[in-house]
Amino acid sequence: MENKICEISISDSWLGDTYIFYEDNSIKRVFDYNSLSCDVTEWLKPKQISKHNKDKLIKKCPESCKEKIMLILDYP
Repeated sequence: MENKICEISISDSWLGDTYIFYEDNSIKRVFDYNSLSCDVTEWLKPKQISKHNKDKLIKKCPESCKEKIMLILDYP
């Protein structure tokens, strides 16, 4: 794993849902299932992320890395 590009949180409630993007195009998701199952980690490929979540990620993405994240996510 290489350097981190950025970290984007798309949580709408008290349950966390954060995506971390790396220079090697890998995507790490850290999220909470519920209050007893917190900070679950999974590694994703762009195809595993719904269009709805991709839209949220791009919307909340910092402008400085938006173009790079769009390429990683194969968005739109």
